[in-house]
Amino acid sequence: MKHEVKKGESNTSSVMQFLLLGFSDLPNLQEFLFGVFFIIYIIIILGNSLIIMLIRLDPVLQKPMYFFLANFSFLEICYVSVILPRMLVTVWTQDRSISLLECATQMCFFLVFGATECFLLAVMAYDRYVAICNPLHYPLVMNEKICVNLAFGSWVIGMPVQIGETVQIFSLQFCDSNQINHFFCDIPPIIKLACGNTFINEMVVYVVTMLIAAVPCMWILISYGKIISTILKLPTASGRAKAFSTCSSHLLVVVLFFGSAAITYFRPKSNHSPGTDRLFSLFYTIVTPMFNPMIYSLRNKDVIASLRKLFLTK
Repeated sequence: MKHEVKKGESNTSSVMQFLLLGFSDLPNLQEFLFGVFFIIYIIIILGNSLIIMLIRLDPVLQKPMYFFLANFSFLEICYVSVILPRMLVTVWTQDRSISLLECATQMCFFLVFGATECFLLAVMAYDRYVAICNPLHYPLVMNEKICVNLAFGSWVIGMPVQIGETVQIFSLQFCDSNQINHFFCDIPPIIKLACGNTFINEMVVYVVTMLIAAVPCMWILISYGKIISTILKLPTASGRAKAFSTCSSHLLVVVLFFGSAAITYFRPKSNHSPGTDRLFSLFYTIVTPMFNPMIYSLRNKDVIASLRKLFLTK
């Protein structure tokens, strides 16, 4: 693999092309990894597409909760499609080169879709809060116009910030090494390749992450605090179980996504290593989206009933 650089007027070499090392440290497992990741990608596409189709076709699922779930499933398809197809091509062809523009584009879309997921999960938590804590006002508060606006806002609110963050990351000067010890263009491994002092850039990343991830996460925690308080006040055990079952799937997805992402971005820099970074990144970028359709279908009676109608009716 060649190290493509551009010589400046000074003695500094500017990297014009990166090498995604990915899983190159496992040379004997390349075909196995391709097979595993290909199957995972198919599962994610089919699973989330099935949920979208069920919600579109079944009148029983024409509710705000499932409207947001359809948005979430479509988002998961977009989210993994930013990473997995490129990774599959890399593993299959062993061509690990990626241009500066391609790398910046991949990071930008990854950050935008990641921000959308944070806000959409917060909106879904708000929907469950209104349904459980204010059930009489639910049809009024979560009407069609409000649902569309909340979903649209989730998709677009993080775009300017994440585009700006991508620009500031790739405004850095990259020199000497062009090897990204990761399977996609994520922020931590890219910053490691930058020349000079990157303290300000790292602080910007932390601030943006706090705004994009920590604020929605706090909203989710507050919502679920009130939800749990309301559920515990219900007079019967069956009522409490029914109320909790309506939000348990979403809560599990929240824990998986925010938990693995927080470990990746907020643990001390001294604890970062390429192996652990890849492991946690795999979890929240690929493994969690694979399990999400299963979590929502297996833990939701309405979705299970819709699946039965789809496959058992002639």
